[in-house]
Amino acid sequence: MKGSCLCKAVQYQVKQLDTPIAHCSCHTCRKAHAAAFNTGAGVIPENFKWLKGEEELSSYESSLGKKRYFCKNCGSQIVAIKENHPYYVLRVATLDDDPGKTPESYIWQSHEVTWLDYKTEIPSFLEWPTDR
Repeated sequence: MKGSCLCKAVQYQVKQLDTPIAHCSCHTCRKAHAAAFNTGAGVIPENFKWLKGEEELSSYESSLGKKRYFCKNCGSQIVAIKENHPYYVLRVATLDDDPGKTPESYIWQSHEVTWLDYKTEIPSFLEWPTDR
């Protein structure tokens, strides 16, 4: 599977996802992604390869020993790498290909935002609403 950042300056390839996909609602994921949660999966380093733009990456140590790597041009986060951890945490939404899996869990539910109700039916549109 291939993936990239928003501006396509950084591109990568993964052979497979090595852990289930999970949504994370922790405070740092929410702030880092400017979203209610982040969707990630573990990939062992041997199954991950930078294809282009590794020099375009910057990083931020969001917690002790954990660096989040992102494109310094567009800001897209690609992976988080924690010291002495067997997996890179891949930001699944940066994949350009379908991983063939769906999320299996939500983690850090204690940090979920109160304004997001997963059970409420709200209008949905394939693209922009017709009145826009």
